[in-house]
Amino acid sequence: MIDLKKIIRDVPNFPKPGILFKDITPLLANAEAFKQVIDSFVERYKNQKLKAIVGVESRGFIFASALAYALNTGVVLIRKNGKLPAETIKQGYSLEYGKDHIEIHKDSILPGDQVLLMDDVLATGGTANASCELIQKMGGKLLEVAFVIELGFLKGRDNLKGKEIFSLLQYA
Repeated sequence: MIDLKKIIRDVPNFPKPGILFKDITPLLANAEAFKQVIDSFVERYKNQKLKAIVGVESRGFIFASALAYALNTGVVLIRKNGKLPAETIKQGYSLEYGKDHIEIHKDSILPGDQVLLMDDVLATGGTANASCELIQKMGGKLLEVAFVIELGFLKGRDNLKGKEIFSLLQYA
């Protein structure tokens, strides 16, 4: 077993001064580490009857796609505003300095479909919460919200109250 925390790179002052960014690109570049991450999620979800893994733009797509392939299920994309070509449903959310929207194709989740929401990092939980709201608006049944990394000090779980949450790696 690889100590995944030793592979994730700390980048100080990115994207702005005072932020210590957890960079997953070394983990993605390391085939054994990436496989270990996906295998951990496969083990957790292999006995669930999932219709799809819902990936959040953009790094969530990487993990959602690999996990969906391993579980033989579909992938649904949640993207930033204006990036999906067909009819969408939008959900707004607050950012540190304003507001933004995310979207999902209107026909990508049917009422009653059991799905897993997947993203790389749980920080403040704003995007994840908006994604959960989109799934609920469509009538999807959200099994869990899964993350590779959770930055506990940002208290993202507070924005996801009432949701089942799993994070592979936690940073207090």
